[in-house]
Amino acid sequence: LWYLAPGKVLLDAVCNHLNLVEGDYFGLEFPDHKKITVGDVRPKHVVVKFVVKFFPPDHTQLQEELTRYLFALQVKQDLAQGRLTCNDTSAALLISHIVQSEIGDFDEASDREHLAKNKYIPQQDALEDKIVEFHHNHIGQTPAESDFQLLEIARRLEMYGIRLHPAKDREGTKINLAVANTGILVFQGFTKINAFNWAKVRKLSFKRKRFLIKLRPDVNSSYQDTLEFLMASRDFCKSFWKICVEHHAFFRLFEEPKPKPKPVLFSRGSSFRFSGRTQKQVLDFVREGGHKKVPFERKHSKIHSIRSLATEPTEPNSEVPKQAQPSASLTLGEGAESPGSGQSCQQGEDLSGATQERSPALQRSPAAAAVAVAAAGSKDADRAVKAVMEEEEEVVKDRTQQSRPQPQQPSTGSQTGSPHLSELSINSQGGAAPTNAILSPNLSPDTKQASPLVSPLLNDQAGPRTDDEDDGRRKRFPTDKAYFIAKEVSTTERTYLKDLEVITSWFQSAVSKEDSMPETLRSLIFPNFEPLHKFHTNFLKEIEQRLALWEGRSNAHIRGDFYQRIGDVMLKNIQGMKQLAAHLWKHSEALEALETSIRGSRRLESLCRDFELQKVCYLPLNTFLLRPLHRLMHYKQVLERLCKHHPPSHADFRDCRAALAEITEMVAQLHGTMIKMENFQKLHELKKDLIGVDNLVIPGREFIRLGSLSKLSGKGLQQRMFFLFNDVLLYTSRGLTASNQFKVHGQLPLYGMTMEESEDEWGVPHCLTLRGQRQSIIVAASSRSEMEKWVEDIQMAIDLAEKSSDPAPEFLASSPPDNKSPEEAAVDQESEDDLSASRTSLERQAPHRGNTMVHVCWHRNTSVSMVDFSVAVENQLSGNLLRKFKNSNGWQKLWVVFTNFCLFFYKSPQDNHPLASLPLLGYSLTVPSEAEDIHKDYVFKLHFKSHVYYFRAESEYTFERWMEVIRSATSSASRAHVLSHKESHVY
Repeated sequence: LWYLAPGKVLLDAVCNHLNLVEGDYFGLEFPDHKKITVGDVRPKHVVVKFVVKFFPPDHTQLQEELTRYLFALQVKQDLAQGRLTCNDTSAALLISHIVQSEIGDFDEASDREHLAKNKYIPQQDALEDKIVEFHHNHIGQTPAESDFQLLEIARRLEMYGIRLHPAKDREGTKINLAVANTGILVFQGFTKINAFNWAKVRKLSFKRKRFLIKLRPDVNSSYQDTLEFLMASRDFCKSFWKICVEHHAFFRLFEEPKPKPKPVLFSRGSSFRFSGRTQKQVLDFVREGGHKKVPFERKHSKIHSIRSLATEPTEPNSEVPKQAQPSASLTLGEGAESPGSGQSCQQGEDLSGATQERSPALQRSPAAAAVAVAAAGSKDADRAVKAVMEEEEEVVKDRTQQSRPQPQQPSTGSQTGSPHLSELSINSQGGAAPTNAILSPNLSPDTKQASPLVSPLLNDQAGPRTDDEDDGRRKRFPTDKAYFIAKEVSTTERTYLKDLEVITSWFQSAVSKEDSMPETLRSLIFPNFEPLHKFHTNFLKEIEQRLALWEGRSNAHIRGDFYQRIGDVMLKNIQGMKQLAAHLWKHSEALEALETSIRGSRRLESLCRDFELQKVCYLPLNTFLLRPLHRLMHYKQVLERLCKHHPPSHADFRDCRAALAEITEMVAQLHGTMIKMENFQKLHELKKDLIGVDNLVIPGREFIRLGSLSKLSGKGLQQRMFFLFNDVLLYTSRGLTASNQFKVHGQLPLYGMTMEESEDEWGVPHCLTLRGQRQSIIVAASSRSEMEKWVEDIQMAIDLAEKSSDPAPEFLASSPPDNKSPEEAAVDQESEDDLSASRTSLERQAPHRGNTMVHVCWHRNTSVSMVDFSVAVENQLSGNLLRKFKNSNGWQKLWVVFTNFCLFFYKSPQDNHPLASLPLLGYSLTVPSEAEDIHKDYVFKLHFKSHVYYFRAESEYTFERWMEVIRSATSSASRAHVLSHKESHVY
């Protein structure tokens, strides 16, 4: 009999009927406020509602389209009932995505007719024009993408998923309690006034109608040890306590908690425990493919999802459930508990000990604003399992099935019109990728890689993060510096894996579609990268497992716990890396072979050029080929910091020291190859930025510095781009062409050159005269410090040229006259017509290279040396930061990657390409002053002209690390620094 079965049987039947794989996020809800259980009345009098029970911190963790669809139905329902409160703009944007999902592309007449028949929100008429305007921007968006965008916007609203439970504090003030994936929230009305993160909570309990929260000791907190709230009755109090216990277990534990042992004589307190899979188990199950993929088709929408167009028609029982009306309260699993009726003793759930092991999924995800229970139901499930489900409102009535051609891949573009990011770019090559460019075969929302069409991350008005959540997030971590060093290994390893995937997945996929790469080159590149990707995937998993244990046992260092260490994991895997040394040795050969093949094949050159325009290739392609060599240096730096931090008596010191010895040996073996390849890669990169160069890359040539200087001519001082090598100095002007390349105007061989300051002679600040054997020029730097950098490097280059005793080779397509006197050269008339005179190599070059380091130096009127590039290779960093604009109030959580003198911003570490980038050359790095009213810890400020950004780190260590690496990009290193650990190598 159904009314005798536990609620879980009914829930499982509903999920099976719907083919719902991620059913663990859902539950059944009783609308009766008196907490009547199924066994007390006849089934026909019971209304059971199928609801969203657990809201994950990030909707991208929902990996099935059906799951996201049900969540979208919940958002729609909450809007209609006034639970999801928001401003008019957000409401209109949400409804526009709902309309796009239901009727398809924009048509004003159809839109207004549809909105007249369907009410998605109270007072909808006032928003109709705004809804129609927003809907116009969604043309081409599929229902799956609309659901994705809907959840992206909704999850940032403070009342998203919130179910308020009335209570009073000790003073009798009326408040509301709610529970979230992050912890317990306190509201006054609809305003959140406090939050208690799970990391702060030691124990939750209830005694009669008093709800008790016991906090962990915190010397910095003004709260009492135990907080007490008074609820309406014991049943209400007990119900909320159960919800809290379930949320804690689902989001924080690795595995389902074991049942409490039954007492021999009599029991004290509740035996209730969470039953079911945790979020970690659900994510692992879906990712590992432990389920049968069942196509999902939307029966009510006028347009079909991507998946339904690509598959056979679904079976009748796969119909999507219709929407139900949720109740305001929640009653869950009452039949699963052994009640302790008549007991007056304190009943509680201890959150210490093993229950503090938290899921890595939660660690990697941004904290949601709120969590409670939401609703979406199924009329068909009622017929299948005898549960009474309410029918959907008139919203979906009389809709006709209409199919239209859909692209096989959703758009992956992001809006970049934010005024705050006016100088940022979407990819490293300047400008967005072509609108018809296909970035990946797997970028649909169903594979959780769909980029938002309107990204709230790039808008300072979207998604502010509350201070309570930020503080709780930061304080839950261990305080040991070694923990944050270990965490840096994890975050940078994530970025390294993504960089490897650029070669092993994205580039290999592009190559497989074109028969333009020789088989010998393929066999040299991909078989030597794939073993590294496999190895480091396992390495990252081990690191994250160790960090999870470390975080989950916050007082383990007092007991000398085994898990408060990382050296053993590093030692084991570095020893494993030595087995892959043969592959590492091949990477330099692969880089040389690739460039050689590009020179000999127009088709391969075109393939690589087009691939570099894709957003996933956020750095020059050949840079990714050197990433494995760079990564070895990062491991060495991390281990040096660990050995310096640990005293010799520390349990982890011996393993760290052994691992450091192993990695130092590997770096020493590959050091010469690394320097040689960095120079080789830089020469080829510069070749793409220059017009008129025949043989820039020749044996023996080394790059030294590039940058902007003013050259004195008959027109006065004119900005020119200079390129200094160990044998020649080039000066160029920026081409007025689509490619934005630099045309070479002249070369000055360094053999026999002299240099002198001539500020007084010409009356120009920071002025130099460079006298060659056949030509002289007068140049001026933008500042004294810039001039000193050029003087130091030019003098060093002259000394190198003298030692070589070989004149510079002629490598310009057409050399300028070289028999001028110094005075004639000083007033040299350079016609702008020359900018497009030489097209010998322009036609073969990339269509646009507007954001390379050369262009950044041009726009910022600065310079950068090979020393700086070498230091930048060593100073790479990844991790979460909170960002705030100058005139905004909210902090936005972003995944940030620092590399190549640039900050790259991602929504999450799982994203395949950055949303935007911020070149740092020319920026100043400081900490906010008191006048700036930034009353937060670990905040640093980046400032260039009118552009101001604030970034907030999670700890003192991470703050210092970000300051250290960013400072390396905003201030040039001295040559003595690099010569102390690098020798000059030629190839």
